[in-house]
Amino acid sequence: MNLKEKINSDIKDAMRSGDTVRRDTLRFLDSAIKNTEIEKKKKETGLSDEEILEVITRSVKQRNDSIQQYINGGRPELADKEKAELEILKEFMPEQLSENEIRKVVKEIISDTGTVSASDMGKIMGQAMGKLKGKADGNIVKKIVGEELQ
Repeated sequence: MNLKEKINSDIKDAMRSGDTVRRDTLRFLDSAIKNTEIEKKKKETGLSDEEILEVITRSVKQRNDSIQQYINGGRPELADKEKAELEILKEFMPEQLSENEIRKVVKEIISDTGTVSASDMGKIMGQAMGKLKGKADGNIVKKIVGEELQ
């Protein structure tokens, strides 16, 4: 079962069980996937699992940003709603790497390229995000790259 079929199956399960938060979150995700199919002109063929993961990653990032804004704005009830949606979306993400595992990949990239200056951060970040796509948060990778280049 591919990722899109799993999402649709989970929507049906949520509808049967009456879990409105899960149902609505997954419907929103399905809609985002369909919009991306239209944007990429893949309506007939559909998106690959990797492209669907990109959509999910974008949705997770949006939820994280919203949570932070709601907390800063003094709206904890809305932040809690976003947190619940975030947990549902994370179920479809691959297992996230620990900071130590990310650091190991970053050190490997730095040694392979022979980079030692902070001016090459963009080059290191590009390679690191290519290797860690979907497996690590970009902010954590950026922090670790910055620490390793100091």
